[in-house]
This record gives sequence, structure tokens and C-alpha cells, in this order.
Amino acid sequence: MSDSVVRRFLFEGLDIRGAFVRLGDTWKKMQAGRNYPPTVAQLFGETAAVTALIAGQLKQPGRLTLQLRGNGPIQLLVLDCNERLQMRGMARSNPVVLPASVTDLLGATQGGQLMMSLDMPDARQPYQSFVPMVGDSIAAIFEHYLEQSAQQASRLFCSAGAEAAACLFLQKLPQADTHDADGWQRMTQLANTVKATELLTLDGESLLKRLFHEEVEGHGIRIFEPQNVTYHCPEDRQKISDMILAIGQAEAGAILAEHGKIMVSDDICNREYIFSAQDVADIFAAKEGKPLH
Repeated sequence: MSDSVVRRFLFEGLDIRGAFVRLGDTWKKMQAGRNYPPTVAQLFGETAAVTALIAGQLKQPGRLTLQLRGNGPIQLLVLDCNERLQMRGMARSNPVVLPASVTDLLGATQGGQLMMSLDMPDARQPYQSFVPMVGDSIAAIFEHYLEQSAQQASRLFCSAGAEAAACLFLQKLPQADTHDADGWQRMTQLANTVKATELLTLDGESLLKRLFHEEVEGHGIRIFEPQNVTYHCPEDRQKISDMILAIGQAEAGAILAEHGKIMVSDDICNREYIFSAQDVADIFAAKEGKPLH
């Protein structure tokens, strides 16, 4: 089993559902070569875990993008994940970022915003919505969002470190009070005891047994098959070739004359594409059907 998974579960006797997300190697690959300050990495990791949680609910092909833009020490967070839970992302911040609330880190009171977009193949344009920054942590912000979007009481716990990023989600379903009037209160009290180290080190089944042992014994729990989450940022040199074609041969030639090459940075994948004068000549020759050198 992959160490980066979304694991959904249902307490059938209580009508309470939830999910556990743990990102291991996927999270490490997203950080590789980035040198994020610890405060940035924590915020980024928690957002990555929540992105996987939400994307795991996609029932058809689509791409979910979360983008946090702010005027604080962290200027940008971008997470991108499709229905197959192939994920990529990046953060942009000041060189040194001290611990603070999300509101302060993103400068939310100075115009910072969190946008969520969903791009479906058959849609004319992506569906976009702005998520209110209600709360002083990633868990609080998305707990509020998930609760409002489903119109059901929800709890969310997040954590991230160098080795892993994780979150635990609980949601009260419509018949919960009918099944057990005190069930939701008991479950949230138990969930409140979760420690960051447990989120980051325990697998889903072990964590659920640790937190909800008596409830599992008394009401039963259905744990669904894990959904693997992978880091997916393949090289796409053709895309850059198409960009060079789009700017035209004259503009490409001007860049080559000034710099001796064309260099394009792919920030989200942390990769640079370099095209020599010969590479550029071959791109335009291929367009015209001429033989390549």
C-alpha cells in the first residue's frame, strides 16, 4: 500500500462519516529542492492534505485547484489535484516567515483570498468559488467551508511536518441524531484528543482505533479501500515548444539575440526548460514541414 492515501470511513450505527488523509512520499516530492521555511511548509502541507481530501470526492474526471493569494509573508499557495489524486503544487513566500495565524501569514485582512476552482472536461469554463478565510488555521478555514458547503456539522484536524502531511475529517450526516442523540458530541470530543504526532505517524486504521475504540466496538465502522495519492509533475517540453511557436519566430529570434537561449521556468513543477538557437530553429522548421537538423 502507498504511504500517501485518502481513507474514507463510515460509522454506520451513528450516521457519521469521515476520512483520513496521509501524504508521505508524495509530500516529500512536493518539497524537494524548494527549501521552504518551516512555517510555509506546514501551511502548504496542511493545504495539500485538505486538497487530497476534497479531490477524493470527485466522481468523474476533473481537476481541483486551490489557490491562496495574500499580501502577507506568504504571497501564494497553489495546489492542483485531479480525480485520480495526482497532485502537484508550490508556495511563494518571503525568505524568512515566522509562525503566525493564517490570517497574518496571508495578509487576509489586506485583500488575501482563497479561491477554489473545478475544471471538468465537458464544462465551458471552470467553476470557481471563493472560500471565506474564517478561522486562524487551515483546519479552521476548511472546516468552516466544508460545513457550509454540505450544510452538515463537520470537524477537521490538520498537521504537517518534514516527513508527512495529514488531516482527519468527520461529518455529521442527516440521520445522526435519530441514531444516537449524543453520538456526534461523543465523537467530536474523542476526535479533539488527537495529537499532531498521531496524525503524522499512524495509519488510518490505527488512528481510528486509537481515537474511537469504544465506538468502533459498539457501533461498527466501515473503512473503505484506500485511494492512493501521487505526486505528478511530468516534463512537458512540447507545451513550451507550443508557447515558442505562439510568440512567433521574430520574437523568439529577438530573445535568442539578447540571451543566447530561451529559458522558461515551470514554477509549479520546479523545473527549467532551456531551448538553444538550434532547438528553436527546429521548432519552426517542424511547423513548416522542413527537415530537422
